[in-house]
Amino acid sequence: MNKFDYLSPTEIVFGCGRAKETGKYAALYGKNALLVTMPEFAEISPLYKQVKESLENAGVNAAHFDGVIPNPTTDIVSKGAKMARESGAEVVIGLGGGSAMDTAKAVAVESAHEGTAWDYLHYTDGPTEKTLPVICIGTTAGTGSQVTPCAVITNPGKKDKSAIWHKNIFPKVAIVDPEATATMPATVTAQTGFDAFCHNFEAYLSVNCNPLVEALTLDAIKRIAAYLPQAVTNGNDMEARSQMAWADTLGGLTIASAGVTLPHGLGMQIGGHCPHVSHGQALAAVYPEFTRYTYKHAAEKFAAVGRILNPALTEKSDDEAAEKCCCEIDGLLQKIGLWIGFKDINVTMDDIRQIADCGHVLGDYKNNPRVATIDEMYGMLVKCYQR
Repeated sequence: MNKFDYLSPTEIVFGCGRAKETGKYAALYGKNALLVTMPEFAEISPLYKQVKESLENAGVNAAHFDGVIPNPTTDIVSKGAKMARESGAEVVIGLGGGSAMDTAKAVAVESAHEGTAWDYLHYTDGPTEKTLPVICIGTTAGTGSQVTPCAVITNPGKKDKSAIWHKNIFPKVAIVDPEATATMPATVTAQTGFDAFCHNFEAYLSVNCNPLVEALTLDAIKRIAAYLPQAVTNGNDMEARSQMAWADTLGGLTIASAGVTLPHGLGMQIGGHCPHVSHGQALAAVYPEFTRYTYKHAAEKFAAVGRILNPALTEKSDDEAAEKCCCEIDGLLQKIGLWIGFKDINVTMDDIRQIADCGHVLGDYKNNPRVATIDEMYGMLVKCYQR
């Protein structure tokens, strides 16, 4: 066995109705909080009200920054950091999907440091312990951001989507309340749920995988295979929502240790060049070609996942089950309505060329069992243009 480290300092508060306890946990870190969310809309209003009432009842003053956008930008983070400083925030609460939670982490960095959050990306020394404490409450089940040391942000001027990756931005508390995900529409459930699958699958494939990650990822993939289609079909199925919320959390725990691989590095570049594309859509477009590019170089692991998705593959050899795994993942995408190519999401051939040329900017591709060249990435992405 190889040497490995595993760090997960986030306190996980799991279960239906736990968002009502936000105030109790926030009060541990101060009397002034900044709540970071997307703009309010009808379906999410009751949750916002519940969290604000919990903070008020605990004696925590809450300023509300509701300017989060999908694929959050450096400008948005700076606006949130300005509000944090002006309100004297001692703790930052990210309430929403990955965009809200990542924005909260980046705000916690920028409001406590010189410069901007962009100055503390993964290739720098990163933010210091002055970073404000963060509490995350997820309303989707896919990003795992509630338990990761990662904050993904986009610099529009550079067409660059990158990330802070540092132990000092691990959330102090992750409140994982499946009821908070109940208002997700089917399309978002599918996109974020597939992201959860990808996190676990890629952490399992990663050259940095370790025995703990292996156990967690396989458990999560079993849950996703069984419950993601149900969650997409019936958003009110709280057992399916609960299972996906836990699988999502497991995905965050596993990528925090083993990282992700080739599709996520490319997916980040797709989002940077084409911000209208959601992360889940980017992954869905890339995956059919990624699996076929990789499976022979990790046959035993592809076979194990293939047998989870289709138990009939238990009777097949590892080589055959690994190849069939690619088709089973295709089938999952089809089942949840994500059988898409770049043409379907308005990514042009010119975009593809630029995305591929940036394919080595992030180091995720190095974690893949088969390391791709820029030319190989371009060839793969061209094949993803049309399904």
